[in-house]
Amino acid sequence: MALKQREVARRLYAKELQESTLFYKEHDDAYAPQYLLTPTGAKCNRVFVVGTLTEKENVGVDADYWRARIADPTGVFPIYAGQYQQQAVTQLSSIEVPSFVAVIGKLNVFHADEGPVKVSIRPEFINVVGAETRNRWVLETAEKTLERIEILKQGGENVAKVHDYYGTDTSPYIAVVIEAVKTLVKES
Repeated sequence: MALKQREVARRLYAKELQESTLFYKEHDDAYAPQYLLTPTGAKCNRVFVVGTLTEKENVGVDADYWRARIADPTGVFPIYAGQYQQQAVTQLSSIEVPSFVAVIGKLNVFHADEGPVKVSIRPEFINVVGAETRNRWVLETAEKTLERIEILKQGGENVAKVHDYYGTDTSPYIAVVIEAVKTLVKES
């Protein structure tokens, strides 16, 4: 029996995640993974994000259910952890606000009957990190974002889907990269 590999955790800025609303499955199987296709062409099932834990709250009634917000230089990632993310619940409950944290998690999509699609992260792991790790993530995410934009320009994978759904203007995401990197310069 072959071992099932986990999906690669993609690096995205909060701004791009907030503006991503194209979800799809590649198969009709009930257990087929759901993917998010972003405006820069990232095909995501899982993400790797780093930022500042700005707030956390146990909103569970009968069991622990944590809601948290993690800010990067472009916006905020909403995080929700409950009974199926016990390791993350334990980690999150002990982390002080504010702290730099790294999170690997699966994307969760909420489709309201009317209104926007809301995307959050169900964390698999949350760890406290230092400013150096956060800064390195900002730079590496800038690189990955620009690489995806270049692939879109060259006609890479999922280009037609991205262009049909989001359009062809990637300049807002180039601006996001520039702004994120500028925050590192301002802090030094």
